[in-house]
Amino acid sequence: MNVIHKLQQDEEMALDALGELAQKDSTEATIAEDAMINNSESYKEFLAERQEILCHKWIESEKAGYDIGFERALLDWTLKYRAAWRVKRYRKSALTGCAL
Repeated sequence: MNVIHKLQQDEEMALDALGELAQKDSTEATIAEDAMINNSESYKEFLAERQEILCHKWIESEKAGYDIGFERALLDWTLKYRAAWRVKRYRKSALTGCAL
């Protein structure tokens, strides 16, 4: 085996190792970012609001006798109930001293 061929092999091995390291770092960063997002107040607020919309969708679908769909439930809930829901939620948060 000549020296040039050996150097090429060493370079390929080093690049492979760097690629694996970069992938590992990227995966760890993604996990950390996901944990940060899942624990954020904005995300928790989004999930709570989404749950209210899904409940509203179920109630309105039962009344209508068919599935009204998420978009219709979202629009209906937002126009009719969101403002009052948010006021109630923030008041509860302020009284308990807990984050939303």
